[in-house]
Amino acid sequence: MALDINSCMAHIYAMNAGQSTISGTLPESQKRQRLDAALTEVVDGLSRERVKSLIAGGHLLVEGTVFTDPSAKKLAGKPFALTIPEPIEGPAQPQDIPLDVLFEDPHLIIVNKPAGLVVHPAAGHADGTLVNALLHHCRGELSGIGGVSRPGIVHRIDKDTSGLMVAAKTDAAHQGLSALFAKHDIERRYLAIVNGRPNPPMATIEGSIGRSNVNRKKMAVVGDDRGKTAMTHYTVKEMLDGAALVECTLETGRTHQVRVHMTHIGHSLIGDPLYGAGRKSLLSRRKDIQFRRQALHAASLGFVHPITDEKLMFSIDFPDDMQELFMKLRV
Repeated sequence: MALDINSCMAHIYAMNAGQSTISGTLPESQKRQRLDAALTEVVDGLSRERVKSLIAGGHLLVEGTVFTDPSAKKLAGKPFALTIPEPIEGPAQPQDIPLDVLFEDPHLIIVNKPAGLVVHPAAGHADGTLVNALLHHCRGELSGIGGVSRPGIVHRIDKDTSGLMVAAKTDAAHQGLSALFAKHDIERRYLAIVNGRPNPPMATIEGSIGRSNVNRKKMAVVGDDRGKTAMTHYTVKEMLDGAALVECTLETGRTHQVRVHMTHIGHSLIGDPLYGAGRKSLLSRRKDIQFRRQALHAASLGFVHPITDEKLMFSIDFPDDMQELFMKLRV
């Protein structure tokens, strides 16, 4: 159902503060799909039910007209703008979830996050996150700068990536760590097992990263005018059977950076469900190997303590599942 744009203008634009808007073109699949189903394909991180409710609530414009019928069809190729109101945050609750703590003082804490653990509460993950575990372990003493749903969180790694993370217990430490990240003064090294054997075995990948035009759930190397500058240095540590163990050092910290950059040069991470699928994947021919996440581990983390000026450097071996994969692929 299309509504007169003038009657809806106040409703749509009264929420400018704190809202976000996703714009693009409705995919060709919309010729045969419901509007809510087609939009779910191209927007990132929203369930179909969430998209359906946003449409019904008058948050979707198609060619400048408000659409409130989630079942509408035959709008393929038309420009859309979906407004997402600012979420109302609720305080995360402490939960007794085991943590592998490598370092802790009154200012900050460094943990080895297991694969599968979400960093902070979000849609679909209201609890059971690293934040819930930190609130319990630190007895609520975390920096409040990240808001009630992300206390102490200075940076993040993907749910299915394992490895080292630092969280702030005080606002002063949070501000200091954020400044270090902004200036790229934090050393971060990742270990990845990739499809194929990169050549040359050592190089720097430079390419701005932004949202993919093809799949809104993916990031991609894009033009400088559309993305954020990103730089990854990689070194092959060991050649494997149709694969390689690669160490990646980050100059920047963009979303999915290692996964996107390695895919960009033709060597996606083994097991990556978003970037590594397809007939060229090693797992498509090695039926004896089952690996259901991206083979990526945040192995090293180093920086100058923002409060004490102590030089901190931590390294951790990759977990059992990556160790097993590595051993099966050794030549």
